[in-house]
Amino acid sequence: SAKSPSLSPPLPLSQRSRWAPPTLPTEPSLYDGPFPFYRRPAEEGRFSLDAQRRYHPDARQLRYFAPPPAEHPDPAFDLRHGYRDRYVRRDESEREGLEHLLQWVAGNRDRLRAQGDAAGRPVNADFVTWRGHLTKVLTTPYESQEGWLLAVSLFRGTLYVSEVETPAARQQREQRSDMLQELAYMGYKFERYMCADTPDGSPDPTGVVNTNEAFCTVVRTRLGSHSLLFAGEVDCMDPRGAWPEAPACYVELKTCKELHSPAQRKSFYRHKLIKWWAQSFLPGVSRIVAGFRAPDGSVAALETFETMKIFQLIRGDRGCWKPAVCMNFCEAFLAFLKRVVTEDDPQLVHLFAWEPGSPVSYTRHQGAEHVFLPAWYVETMSGGKRPD
Repeated sequence: SAKSPSLSPPLPLSQRSRWAPPTLPTEPSLYDGPFPFYRRPAEEGRFSLDAQRRYHPDARQLRYFAPPPAEHPDPAFDLRHGYRDRYVRRDESEREGLEHLLQWVAGNRDRLRAQGDAAGRPVNADFVTWRGHLTKVLTTPYESQEGWLLAVSLFRGTLYVSEVETPAARQQREQRSDMLQELAYMGYKFERYMCADTPDGSPDPTGVVNTNEAFCTVVRTRLGSHSLLFAGEVDCMDPRGAWPEAPACYVELKTCKELHSPAQRKSFYRHKLIKWWAQSFLPGVSRIVAGFRAPDGSVAALETFETMKIFQLIRGDRGCWKPAVCMNFCEAFLAFLKRVVTEDDPQLVHLFAWEPGSPVSYTRHQGAEHVFLPAWYVETMSGGKRPD
């Protein structure tokens, strides 16, 4: 597995990029202003990863939303079924970085270049990254448990952002209890109960759960002055929904333990819903459907959250998170990256580190250890031969 980076302190000011501030504060009060401009996300493309984690430039892994006729499944879903004998787990020690997204970019480079860019960039976007990385940035002002580490390189006018596993996250992954692994399985099993392989089909919950498989949407949007191209995994699309166009037609599926009291629901809104909202708001996914599970692993109740109405649920809670704070911080973070990473060199990596209670800081690394843009991609996007 990839070597965990050493979190060295920030460089002396004399060695930092010119005019860049040393750190970026994360306190919510600093970003409590009007909601920034965020352009409606538009789907640029899609790709699939098969049962062997192989990349395909098509929608073969797309599944279709096929919920039960009522919000109380009868019989209840059994999310534990198949955990011991019908579960193929992706090797999480294999650090994929941006590899699959870069395969899509390289395969669509003519169209991406043809979109017209005054700077003559091969990819007409300020940032290329995964949606999950941006989700972590959005929730940072309110996160109190888990830090993050993001590697950033500027290559031919575009900033590429790729997550690096922190030592704490690696330890957590390697020491994950069987109970936590089963909880993860339940989330995937829920998808088997809610999705069909064809628009008119029915779910087959008895099938093998294989977490190598994925369908991803690639979207283009803009936050303030920053143009973004990012990919994110999508659970399914609703062929009969009110929003037929992608990405609004996509549905995110979640599981959560049953809520039995107003206090539990308040905690759910404060700590869980922020991540659900950020994950779906960024790519323009319109709905989140949650299955609330009992201690025995059964789901007897479903609840739908419309992404654009989630802020109405939290508005009355003064101590709760604010969507505008999340988006204003993300805009400030992207501006911070632009000010710090100014040398166009795929071999130069800036590591941006954040831990709860601290500002975002960064270190500068030249050399092979932290380089994350693959040689094949650099060659292809520099005018070399297209990879097979």
